[in-house]
Amino acid sequence: MTVSLHLARASNGVIGRDGGLPWHLPADLARFKAQTMGRPMIMGRKTFESFPAPLPGRRHIVLTRDRTWSAAGAEVVHDRDSALALAGDDAAVIGGADIFALFLDLANRIELTEVHATPDGDTIVPPFTGWREIAREDRAVDGDRPAYSFVTLVR
Repeated sequence: MTVSLHLARASNGVIGRDGGLPWHLPADLARFKAQTMGRPMIMGRKTFESFPAPLPGRRHIVLTRDRTWSAAGAEVVHDRDSALALAGDDAAVIGGADIFALFLDLANRIELTEVHATPDGDTIVPPFTGWREIAREDRAVDGDRPAYSFVTLVR
């Protein structure tokens, strides 16, 4: 089974603020789209609710403790094993922090955008230890957008 984590994380570990991203990086969004298109995505309820609508061309497997929650476009599950069973042999885990922590031990790849900034935020993911970097593409500051790097990590 392939389990990959997909996220952008700032230098201080921040991945989110007030239900959204504390930056706008169009190239990161395009990379995310390319990496998740046609794949089942596993996410928490708050991540699903941060989208204006379900993302086209992808399944949305939403892991929540709320047994009464439902939403159009969401395949609702209540535990990790159920999420994996729905995903089949390939899963893109897309957040939030609790979901990344829940799947980290199963992941064999991390597609990370390292945002070279220290924004305020309310959602943090710690650094990934024990992973090996196999690819890096650095991007420079562009106007009000911070520098960032696309990084691929494997076990």
